[in-house]
Amino acid sequence: MATAPSFAADASASPYDRQAELRALDATKAGVQGLVASGATTVPRIFQVADPKTIHGAVKPTQGAAPRAAVPVIDIGWEDHAAVVAAIRHAAAEWGIFLVKGHGVPQEVLSAALRAAKEFHDADGGEGSEKARLFSRDPANKTVWYNTNFDLYQSPVAGWRDSLYMTMEPNPPALGELPDSSRDVFLDYAKYLKGLQETLFGLLSEALGLPTSYLSDIGCNQGQKVFCNYYPPCPQPELAIGIVPHSDWGFLTVLLQNQFPGLQALHNDQWVDIVPTPGTFVVNIGDLLQLVSNDNVKSGEHRVLATSTGPRVSITSYPTNAGSTRAYAPIKELLSDKKPALYKETLASDYRRHCAAIGLGNKGLPNFKL
Repeated sequence: MATAPSFAADASASPYDRQAELRALDATKAGVQGLVASGATTVPRIFQVADPKTIHGAVKPTQGAAPRAAVPVIDIGWEDHAAVVAAIRHAAAEWGIFLVKGHGVPQEVLSAALRAAKEFHDADGGEGSEKARLFSRDPANKTVWYNTNFDLYQSPVAGWRDSLYMTMEPNPPALGELPDSSRDVFLDYAKYLKGLQETLFGLLSEALGLPTSYLSDIGCNQGQKVFCNYYPPCPQPELAIGIVPHSDWGFLTVLLQNQFPGLQALHNDQWVDIVPTPGTFVVNIGDLLQLVSNDNVKSGEHRVLATSTGPRVSITSYPTNAGSTRAYAPIKELLSDKKPALYKETLASDYRRHCAAIGLGNKGLPNFKL
């Protein structure tokens, strides 16, 4: 087991060299899970939010507020196709986030993927481990890598999570690059999720009044990344955050979660729990889909709380193709004199770089408004 680094636990502790403490965490290659496994009973300062009330106080509705609505659950296998499209249209426009069932992905595929992700993150870090082999802060030429927070050195607060990242398309990883114990599991999962994404883009195209293949034809489902996120039990969850409130920069994210809570969606200025429901996927509309739809659908803002239970495991799959040269702008068929284009044209890669530059949790779309 890797040796746990020494951290300042108190936000008022002095002296405090944040960069040095971040480097100390990285040096273990064991991540947040390594801290928990070492018996940490306090949250190090690098993980402490500036004002916990802004995170945890916001979950309580104001006096007189309407009861929180439930995140929509849509059975996309329902035989009434028109009703499915109508439900997708409402959820994408009103929430930007919803759950789907009836998707056809076998339960054994879901269970195997969650189990493989948990086993990878549960394992020790340190010399000779899978985590040490895959650890990277410079993944430019890698298809598989692992670290704690992709923006660890840029973000003002570290999220209480570790992640395993896999680029599945357009250049899939060689078998030797994937974790030894779960190569076939993740490849199988990615194949099913790619098909589910195609189905969802078809339903969203129809929800926008476009031909079924429209969004896929313009490249919205090109490429694929799969992330396995791991949120260990937190000894002081009131001081930390799993991942800060944000919307996803891309077109669409499909997320599988295990039985532990923490994921929330923002709806009508209230945070709503996305209750883990076996056999369902969470679907997030991304910024670029809001852009090309000209605000007919909206990107779903969401966050993950740190909790004392867990570990929480989630697996996200989303299309992305850094090499694409296609420029995206509001779809002409959705425009009219009464509803002109709201956004300027952009490459997907340029939008991604912009979001990376402003930091997770800051809204990227306003900068692309006409």
